[in-house]
Amino acid sequence: MSQAATVSSNNLPYADLPPIVAALFEAKAKKGLSFEAISKAIGRDEIWVAAAFYGQAKMSPEELVAVANVLDIPIANVQSELGSHWWPNRGGLGPMPPTDPVLYRLYESVLVYGHAIKAVVHEKFGDGIMSMIDCKVNVTKKPDPKGDRVVLTFDGKFLPYAKW
Repeated sequence: MSQAATVSSNNLPYADLPPIVAALFEAKAKKGLSFEAISKAIGRDEIWVAAAFYGQAKMSPEELVAVANVLDIPIANVQSELGSHWWPNRGGLGPMPPTDPVLYRLYESVLVYGHAIKAVVHEKFGDGIMSMIDCKVNVTKKPDPKGDRVVLTFDGKFLPYAKW
């Protein structure tokens, strides 16, 4: 007998998200789908789809229908909670510094290498920032004899600071 997947919406990072988020994760688990599989079905990148599941990206009406169809969730349920009236929260999910080991290591990477990365960005581009609004993020797996490597790529548009 198969056990239904459940997500406790009372726990972080789900507590502040619409209840439909738990249904999305449960349907994803029940169907055994990866974010990559869902992304291919709706025509978006897997990181973007994962961000949408965490309430950090806004799906269009067409994307809501596509996700509902892929996950066999009633379209009306998805539209009523994530439709045109709802806007994502792109801020933090959870405590700072993060307590989750993966998130903490990402945070730690900025603590350890942030100033060096900033200096190199300024040397190569000038005074400005890398946009997270116009940014593509990719995660790939690279085999290595000492253990698989995580390759994390941020491909963001450079935005110079304005002078006025």
